Amino acid sequence: MTANQAYAVNIHAYGGVEAMRYEVMDVPAPGAGEVQIRQHAIGINYLDTYHRRGVFPLRALPGALGVEAAGVVTALGEGVTRLRAGDRVAYACPPIGSYASLRNLPAKLVLQLPDAVSFEQAAAATLQGLTAHMLLHRVTRPTAADTVLVHAAAGGLGSLLTQWSKRFGCRVIGTVGSEEKAALARARGCDEVILYNQEPFTEGVNRLTDGAGVDIVFEGLGGQVFHDSLTILKPFGQIVNLGQVAEGLPQLKLADLGPARSLTVSVPGVFAYVNTHPDLQTAADALYGLIGSGELQVHIGGRYALRDAAQAHTALQGRGTNGSLILIPEGV
Repeated sequence: MTANQAYAVNIHAYGGVEAMRYEVMDVPAPGAGEVQIRQHAIGINYLDTYHRRGVFPLRALPGALGVEAAGVVTALGEGVTRLRAGDRVAYACPPIGSYASLRNLPAKLVLQLPDAVSFEQAAAATLQGLTAHMLLHRVTRPTAADTVLVHAAAGGLGSLLTQWSKRFGCRVIGTVGSEEKAALARARGCDEVILYNQEPFTEGVNRLTDGAGVDIVFEGLGGQVFHDSLTILKPFGQIVNLGQVAEGLPQLKLADLGPARSLTVSVPGVFAYVNTHPDLQTAADALYGLIGSGELQVHIGGRYALRDAAQAHTALQGRGTNGSLILIPEGV
């Protein structure tokens, strides 16, 4: 393989994990406003499975998957002045194609990465960390008086939301599916944990709050979990849908929200946050500062070689993983 080639995981058609191909591809010199990045670690997100299956189609086929990675700038395109060759960087954004050992990306989308944060930490936590920053600083703005319910509290995003909510002084209740995940959720700061396989989470919330309910719910399953979560919100409570892993985006009648209950529903998108934030590096610096100081623990639940990305997707869709999954390109 030559210096201007890369290993990549592409799909030529939408489908299951069998559609993923490990291939060599040519990488041109970076164009104007672009940088070239030698990637050391690549983040895996459930969104990638939607792209693979065609739920959210790629711009063209064949194409590489992935929206998140960390590495080192190796070359600069014309007009790039904010970054230099040798800079440690990370990103979490379209254009899709992070499942590669080398790629070009618009410099304006690239975040500078401090030495205190490893490439693996950045690949595992940049997208989820910016999502948590958006949720807690823009969408909900919790206070110490609030009780927060975090579904899938042992997952990558759930873990970050738990830890960051505790920094606001919130009481955090987490839902998980096993004793192993319950232990992890408690270690990340959950005040109480509900095992939904042993007790309906609605009953657990009512038991733990003496029927008062919670102020904020973060959930990424959709469907019935979303509708059930509405029933345990306090008046003026807020539910935030982060994805539709289980049953798709829920249908909702506005009459179900009030005025008697006065509820709020949010369906925010992190890429809208990334594309519209007036100073995304400042938001990233806040995230990386907490990771670097150890105040936010990043749990990497699995490391896979880039060529084994299909195995990682199988594990992720099986919903038996803890924390975040990452891919490691060959030769780093």
